[in-house]
Amino acid sequence: MAGGAAPVSGALLCALLWVVAGNGPGGSPAPGAFGRVYRGAVNISAERVYAFAYSSEPGQVDAVRVYVNSSSENLQYPVLFVVRQQKGVLSWQVPLIFRGLYQRTYNYQEVSRTLCPSEPTPETGPSDQIIFVDVASMAPFNITYELLVTRLENFQLETNKAFNFTASPSQPQYFLYKFPQDVDSVIIKVVSDAVYPCSVVSVQDIVCPVYDLDHNVEFNGVYQSMTKQAAITVQRKDFPGEQFFVVFVIKPEDYACGGSVPSSIHGNVNRTWNLQRTKNLQVTIVPSIKKSVYVQAMFFSFLSFLSFYLGSVVVAFVHYIRVRRKASAGRLSPEDGSGIMTSSHPITAGTPEGSSYGAIDESSSSGGRQLSSPERRPPAGSDTDSSVEEESDFDTMPEIESDKNVIRTKVFLYLSDLSRKDRRIVSKKYKIYFWNIITIAVFYALPVIQLVITYQTVVNVTGNQDICYYNFLCAHPLGVLSAFNNILSNVGHMLLGFLFLLIVLRRDILHRRAMEMKDIYTLDYGIPKHFGLFYAMGIALMMEGVLSACYHVCPNYSNFQFDTSFMYMIAGLCMLKLYQTRHPDINASAYSAYASFAVVICLAVLGVVFGKNDMWFWVIFSMIHVLASLALSTQIYYMGRFKIDLGIFRRVAMVLYTDCIQQCSRPMYMDRMVLLIVGNLVNWSFAIFGLVYRPRDFASYILGIFICNLLLYLAFYIIMKLRSSEKLLPIPLFCIVATAVVWAAALYFFFQTLSSWEETPAESREKNRPCILLGFFDDHDVWHFLSAAALFFSFLVLLTLDDDLDVVRRDKIPVF
Repeated sequence: MAGGAAPVSGALLCALLWVVAGNGPGGSPAPGAFGRVYRGAVNISAERVYAFAYSSEPGQVDAVRVYVNSSSENLQYPVLFVVRQQKGVLSWQVPLIFRGLYQRTYNYQEVSRTLCPSEPTPETGPSDQIIFVDVASMAPFNITYELLVTRLENFQLETNKAFNFTASPSQPQYFLYKFPQDVDSVIIKVVSDAVYPCSVVSVQDIVCPVYDLDHNVEFNGVYQSMTKQAAITVQRKDFPGEQFFVVFVIKPEDYACGGSVPSSIHGNVNRTWNLQRTKNLQVTIVPSIKKSVYVQAMFFSFLSFLSFYLGSVVVAFVHYIRVRRKASAGRLSPEDGSGIMTSSHPITAGTPEGSSYGAIDESSSSGGRQLSSPERRPPAGSDTDSSVEEESDFDTMPEIESDKNVIRTKVFLYLSDLSRKDRRIVSKKYKIYFWNIITIAVFYALPVIQLVITYQTVVNVTGNQDICYYNFLCAHPLGVLSAFNNILSNVGHMLLGFLFLLIVLRRDILHRRAMEMKDIYTLDYGIPKHFGLFYAMGIALMMEGVLSACYHVCPNYSNFQFDTSFMYMIAGLCMLKLYQTRHPDINASAYSAYASFAVVICLAVLGVVFGKNDMWFWVIFSMIHVLASLALSTQIYYMGRFKIDLGIFRRVAMVLYTDCIQQCSRPMYMDRMVLLIVGNLVNWSFAIFGLVYRPRDFASYILGIFICNLLLYLAFYIIMKLRSSEKLLPIPLFCIVATAVVWAAALYFFFQTLSSWEETPAESREKNRPCILLGFFDDHDVWHFLSAAALFFSFLVLLTLDDDLDVVRRDKIPVF
């Protein structure tokens, strides 16, 4: 105990004692001296009253601490201590009883409390204070006690100066801090070498009484549970008096901090518990960032991503100049996508007027049967024409079904075989992806925004900072938001998502113009251009930024799926786009695709609820995972011609008998078979991993499945593209390299775990780290910046990967 008795004149003390001489059962108060231990005994007919007088100077904050001890273990007749001050009364009993989980009780015979200080105003001048300590008991026998009253010398904390002290459940501590004149915000950093006992750090306004016990510390102010580290950001505007108390309470149990609860308590445990649950703490209060840093961070965030806009404009301008120069020189290259159909083109004479979309000579691949062509009927640009036939006009005709079976089961397929449908019909089909994802985004985002606003309101009203899992060492508040930096760092997803939409729109407009001009290279060369999925990907990237920002308003276990839902969609849309590139006629419809995403999100929600401990959930999920992988593999291998109905088991048995038992024949589609075998092995490995380890972070587990399948398919696509003697142009090659580099850097920062809602809030705070960028952004914010750029480059890879095929006839482009 730190403290000392201030000199008080004998005359002053005598006068005060004469005035306050009482008529109670204990007689007149006994004069007390600070720093002296008083021992005595009390019973039902005898109590003791002590009076401690001192003088306070103007501007001086005097705090007094009372230490009491009793050897009695009798809970029926505790010793009662009542401390009376000028403006308040504080009382407790010894043994002091704390209650834990399941109504367990913990008794402490040593209690030490700091009295609420009184600070005289400058106008009143020096003031004389007196404190009465009453000791009593209802016991019919004598109970001994000890009393020690001291004045605290280090009650006021100083800026940038560490202070060490000790606390226990029955001996809490609190200190005063005043804001310096030039500081508007501070961070209270508390550290300890020991994980346990569990403690609570609270910031309370200058109000008496101070709530400094386990059962009432949460009644006022802002508080956090703590093991080895805690940090609370405090702003001057929240405290009109420009000062506050920092309160430190040790909990009687460690359950709230992730520790175990003793199964039983035996024998004389009062003193034993008191000694075991002592914790050494160090508190340091440092100034937080200034308002100018907020402005710099916002400028940095926006300018960093607006530079992508500038780069895109430069690339588009260079491409425009290049095309104009070649056009003026009369050397317009087909790869520029601006060639006009004239007699100079080598295939004009060989292309019949009634040829189908995507094919050079349909009679050679369809047995003389030709499909109607949109290019020869309404104008090519009239995608929204109400007279366009529905897709069912083609797919429900029996002869067309037979034609599909003939074409799609050929050993060697070319793009012309799988781009036979009316271009306008297919284009409208893919645009449904765009409109549906906008509808989904609105209906999904609005309740999410409402919920996280409620979370933030609860945090602000209750002061419970254990609700949200921030990186408290780098959580900069703004307005009602507790961690504005985590929200601001998501601006990249929205800006780059919008930029990607602009790039896709530019390509779409150029493609429409070329179709209207009947550019032969647009009609019959290269990959058929359908932009609906690209638009959907751009919207998904923007919504990922919105929902990630919503999640980081109050990150916790319950709302993590907000941050991952559109990640599933992004990964799924990328895989669909890769497949659509070489299979434009047989890609999944938007309705079935989004229905599949809805099933995945439902499974993610069920995983959050049941995935922690329930084995039955993991068994069912693993079965669904394996069966879905097999069903999808079958559809991919047979190009959608293997029907999944009640007769599937008979057909599977027949295939196994004829191809594996009757004679072991080589797979007809070797490349597809290799991809699907590797893909199934990866997915089955994920299923086995889930069954064995049952990861708590189920949402990230599903996301890992999606990402691994996407990377596997992308690697297969690029390898097959190079195997087919196709080349990578400079722009897609640059995008591939940039994607790999940026993703590697992003993942490095992603795995710098700064918090974890898989653990208790106190354990999560052990992972908190200071800011690393501009004194404003932490590692996870850098992950947001880099992942937005990485996703943008990934989208550009898909957009430009097959630009080299713009001058290749579709009946020469292989399907894989």
